[in-house]
Amino acid sequence: MNERADRPDRPAGASGTSGSARTSGSAGSSGTPGTAGTTGSAPGAAHRVPVLIVGGSLVGLSMSVFLGRLGVRHTLVERHAGTSVHPRGRGNNVRTMELFRVAGVEADIRRAAATLADNHGILQTPTLVGDAGEWLFKRIDPGDGLARFSPSSWCLCSQNDLEPELLAHATNLGGDLRFGTELLSFEPDADGVTAIVKSRETGEHTTVRADYLIAADGPRSPVREQLGIGQSGPGDLFHNISVTFRSRRLADVVGERRFIVCYLTGENSDGALLPVDNRENWVFHAPWHPDRGETVEDFTDERCAAHIRRAIGDPELDVEITGKAPWHAAQRVARGYRSGRVLLAGDSAHEMSPTGAFGSNTGIQDAHNLAWKLAAVLEGWAGEGLLDTYDAERRPVAEATSARAAARSVEHSHPGFAPPPVMGGGAPDGRPGGAPGPGGPQRGILNVALGYRYPQGAVVGADPATPVVPEGLDLTGAPGSRAPHLWLRPSGDGDARVSTLDLYEDSLVLLSDAARPTGWHEAATRLAADLRVPLKSYRVGGTPEADLVQEDDDTDWARAHGVTRGGAVLVRPDGFVAWRSPGPAPDPESTLRQVVRTVLALT
Repeated sequence: MNERADRPDRPAGASGTSGSARTSGSAGSSGTPGTAGTTGSAPGAAHRVPVLIVGGSLVGLSMSVFLGRLGVRHTLVERHAGTSVHPRGRGNNVRTMELFRVAGVEADIRRAAATLADNHGILQTPTLVGDAGEWLFKRIDPGDGLARFSPSSWCLCSQNDLEPELLAHATNLGGDLRFGTELLSFEPDADGVTAIVKSRETGEHTTVRADYLIAADGPRSPVREQLGIGQSGPGDLFHNISVTFRSRRLADVVGERRFIVCYLTGENSDGALLPVDNRENWVFHAPWHPDRGETVEDFTDERCAAHIRRAIGDPELDVEITGKAPWHAAQRVARGYRSGRVLLAGDSAHEMSPTGAFGSNTGIQDAHNLAWKLAAVLEGWAGEGLLDTYDAERRPVAEATSARAAARSVEHSHPGFAPPPVMGGGAPDGRPGGAPGPGGPQRGILNVALGYRYPQGAVVGADPATPVVPEGLDLTGAPGSRAPHLWLRPSGDGDARVSTLDLYEDSLVLLSDAARPTGWHEAATRLAADLRVPLKSYRVGGTPEADLVQEDDDTDWARAHGVTRGGAVLVRPDGFVAWRSPGPAPDPESTLRQVVRTVLALT
């Protein structure tokens, strides 16, 4: 069953219908890490499922959680036997944490991240011995100003801690998760995809027939390669060796400097130091130059330990190397996110410089954008054309974000990254490629994380000339932007409170004013029943008819959403504004009908 008890409290009694029958329920006896098989089928028989997810890292597991919350049956296959064991990909931005909040996962993630909860800043210094260097910033949210915009905040949770939480929630939601299982082949056709998967433990082959295949299979995606989808962008940026090590004395050298990452810039000893537990476990990113003939084998334990000691500035530092892994930073975006019944998400769709963790966050947000659209199409309350808006919305975001990620690597002097001089042209946000923007290293980060927009796609009334990443953070209800956050209370319940963002997940939502009834609420109620579309309508205000009451008198929901008290705002299941009416309409039902049909690609 699709368990929703762990979601933030939502007001009951809002008008609307839930649309057509859900595709909910378990996909059979869920697989566990290291197991696979033909769920509910005889060996060799076809396993049928609406969605097949290929790849079980952050994006694939997030997709499983989001689909599970919406009641969409799915199977996930991942070639590795379990979740990540390497402490990487730790930065989860505020938008990602908003998504995890609504999905009921945020609290568990923050518990898993408790060890690094007090690490905030980014330090740049030639050595950690002494007081040299400067903070690029000491806190990611100085003054806690982010609370005005969001009920959530950034969270530093390494991939090896985050993935098990996602796995647990995805399993509890009925996901059929098959680790130790690899995709051998797939054949798309007009009605779906037929795939052959293999258990790496038993060798058993299973045929999977799915309506849609989601490729979350990494930057060298075999699925993308088979489809022949090309990529744009400058390509490889730099290469590093990630070294995990133990050192008890390093905590004394670091002292009270609780950084997220420290960029060490000493000559011939540059690198990036990341704490794992602030005590004795650490990660060091050392520059690797394969273009100069360096191989992974050249990075012996002795060489890595000596490099770390030089970078720290303590030749006697105790260093015990515990692991090494090469990684490549690149800037590439797929030229298309959809090929028929196959869709790309995460690193298969885009690669970015790791500085700022933009890549993993963009991928998780890909999954959230796609999940509600798949649910809508599979359940019959949206047309197939809605899936085309996934590319129209998410690909421009990746192009703009990847340019910002590369610029951030320059600003932070990431080890191994020496971009070529700019000879002309520009980045998608209007700055020269690789050049830092004005205003310092932190300027514009919140715009990228939270303020990005969809000028085209499943929206009505958006300005197509609006930059995907605007110059300033403007969350005032414009179509194509993330809906504003306000604290509200369900009418008649004095204790509970919800963010407006908690209202959005499994349906369209219409907000209108309780004090000035202009027909929007009644129109939404009739339209939901007529079109069999999940459309909930909430009247906001302080009257007896109100479904939601503003928490304080200083908050005006209409002004915050850019409309008058007679207007209305339609918000999508992913929390983005689909459309708004600044004021009353002569025929609200006809107006809303046309908008809903356009947004959902209903013919």
